[in-house]
Amino acid sequence: MNLIIKSISFCLFAFSFLGNAHAILPIEKLDSYKGAKAYLVQTKALPMLDIEVSIDAGDLYDPAGKSGLADMAAGLMNYGVKSNKGILTEAQIADEIADLGANIGLSVGGERAILRIRSLSREDLRDRAVQLASAMLSAPTYDPKIVEREKQRTITSLLEAETKPEFVLERRFKKAVYGNYPLANLPTVKSIGAVNANDLREFHRQFYRSDRMIVSIVGDVDRAQANEIVQTLLKQIPQSGQAIAKLPELEPSPIEPLVQREIYIPFDSQQAHIAMGMTAVARNNPDYFPLLVGNYILGGGGFVSRLMSEVREKRGLAYSVFSYFAPGKENGIFQAGLQTKSDQATLALEVMSTTISQFIADGPTPPELVAAKANLVNGYPLRIDNNRKLLDNVSSIAWNDLPLDTMDIWTKQVEAVTLEQVNAAFKKYLAMDRMKIVVLGAKK
Repeated sequence: MNLIIKSISFCLFAFSFLGNAHAILPIEKLDSYKGAKAYLVQTKALPMLDIEVSIDAGDLYDPAGKSGLADMAAGLMNYGVKSNKGILTEAQIADEIADLGANIGLSVGGERAILRIRSLSREDLRDRAVQLASAMLSAPTYDPKIVEREKQRTITSLLEAETKPEFVLERRFKKAVYGNYPLANLPTVKSIGAVNANDLREFHRQFYRSDRMIVSIVGDVDRAQANEIVQTLLKQIPQSGQAIAKLPELEPSPIEPLVQREIYIPFDSQQAHIAMGMTAVARNNPDYFPLLVGNYILGGGGFVSRLMSEVREKRGLAYSVFSYFAPGKENGIFQAGLQTKSDQATLALEVMSTTISQFIADGPTPPELVAAKANLVNGYPLRIDNNRKLLDNVSSIAWNDLPLDTMDIWTKQVEAVTLEQVNAAFKKYLAMDRMKIVVLGAKK
């Protein structure tokens, strides 16, 4: 009898745990330190710690003729630093990271540079990882010999990438959509060749300061420990610096005749690669959720999307076809694309264009809207089911100045979307006579 009672008690406990497994953990705003914002999500599920430092130092700030500078400034921060132990070489840094069983990575996107740390939460290991990351952030050496070596590696990678159709297509598409905006200026062999160690030091001095940083922490630490981590990370970093020139605004994609919006690029490939899109909305735009739900129906829902049905299922023109909104802090783009046989490119482009045009004009059906919202809501737990995904969400919320309860209300915002909102948003932000079209690998 006792065994039965214990079994029932265990089952009730297990079901209770499962029911709370995807409860949304709160985001805490930590104490501001030297002008930097900081946020914490405490989770004791694993003895792990994930930290991100977002720096307002992305590709947007590359100077004229030196595209790729921001990427190199971040990418070379773990190739030599000044620390409290003296100069650490790239080999010593790599050995220290390996000895800690940690991960410290750097990346750069259009808007921001990102340093990420993943470590065991054990105090001694955590503190060593944070101190090493602090040295990377505050005192990279940018040794001229290493800079020249990495420039050559980057140039070699660029030359190799230029033989790949996906790379060429994406560059031309971004240039077409962004026009004169800084994000259109992508790295080239010439621009990388123009960068030197002094450029990197000056870029770091100008942009790597705490008033341009946001720290996000997820894992097995309490509030006091998290505040201490933030202070250690930023202690050696200057709080502010000289004024930085204001960036130009991204102009909306203009209305143009088709002949001015289409770009055909010859390329020796059996497949034609097609991209279509235009400028769109920032993440904090009130119409973000109607566009998110609508695009799930149009081209973001995989095999249940309109584009997949029309292009693949009905006509067999492509294995995959997609569309998405890529919103940023200040602006964003809409993009759709596919790959098809070169001799089918004209038909595939026509079908994709017609499908998007009809969706803008008529919107989704009521059953499509119901199904899309259900899929997005039911799939939401998979967006936050581990520390790294939680960190992605916290970082996005902090960077885009979203409410701290965004994760709590995300599903409610999806559920609240109406047909009228989707129809109005797509008509407001998308128009076929503003879509840039790039076709690579097929003749016009």
